[in-house]
Amino acid sequence: MGIQIGPLETRNRVFLAPMSGVTDEAFRLTAHEHGAGLVVSEMVASEELVNARPDMLRRALGAESLSPFVIQLAGRETQWMSEGARVAQDMGADIIDINMGCPAREVTGGLSGSALMRDLDHAERLVAATVEASSVPVTLKMRLGWDHGSLNAPELARRAEAAGVALVTVHGRTRCQFYGGKADWSAIARVREAISIPLIANGDGNTVADAREMLAKSGADGVMIGRGAYGRPWWPGVIAEGLDPGSGRPEPSLAEEAGILALHHDRILSTHGAHHGNRIARKHIGWAIGRLADRQLLQPEAATRWRADLLRSNDNAAVARGLAALYDMAQERVAA
Repeated sequence: MGIQIGPLETRNRVFLAPMSGVTDEAFRLTAHEHGAGLVVSEMVASEELVNARPDMLRRALGAESLSPFVIQLAGRETQWMSEGARVAQDMGADIIDINMGCPAREVTGGLSGSALMRDLDHAERLVAATVEASSVPVTLKMRLGWDHGSLNAPELARRAEAAGVALVTVHGRTRCQFYGGKADWSAIARVREAISIPLIANGDGNTVADAREMLAKSGADGVMIGRGAYGRPWWPGVIAEGLDPGSGRPEPSLAEEAGILALHHDRILSTHGAHHGNRIARKHIGWAIGRLADRQLLQPEAATRWRADLLRSNDNAAVARGLAALYDMAQERVAA
């Protein structure tokens, strides 16, 4: 049960959210291979992409390995969004997603991301310019509004559909909430009433039960998983399988988890190089350790020791061996 995005159809209705510093090519490819319905790049600044800034080019990698290939663009000037859309297509993008949801101060301080929800006329012009420059479908990600005094997501979504956007994703918080409190899935339903194009609900979807409740309360066509995928890139596929059997993948065994994480670790090093990749891998390994502890497969003091051993080492081969040993220990605990 996929989602139609222009002429494209996703393989299921559970997407991986774009997350800066997380959804690089290595993470997206791993999530894609394990059943995510769609994966979206980290936020790519449109002006810097046009000017070929190396870190933005790296964020936009994936055309050779991912299909559909989605690049998310951010910016506040129509010129750069238009030109950025053209560059993204030249890099192989099958879909271009516009970021109007990022709450980070360094983004909103530059009047991009969710700050654009404070000026819907300008936001509408940016959407129209991006759509006009694109020969591929354009989608839009937003929040409920800037704050609870301006819950204008339905109006922005309505204008975006009129401008030619093919799908809208709404995170069920305002910008001023950042990631605090609980996402309001029922509030997303007002966006559903305003548009006829596909709608994706985002925010706090960590389990299959969450996803079912998100869909029921929001009226959305699908869900997007963000922080719930930390340390487990297979998780969107697992949720998809729970919603629609046959569309994703079963929850992996511990041995399978170990293999997936080992491959992901290798990909991080290949993508970023041994030195920088070592540092990027640390947060992913830390999340994996935390999830084992949450499942009571590691005692808290053991989790602390493993973090100290694996997250401080500069020896990538030793880290890989340690990650395998960690999972061997977890499997022994289950078998005991």
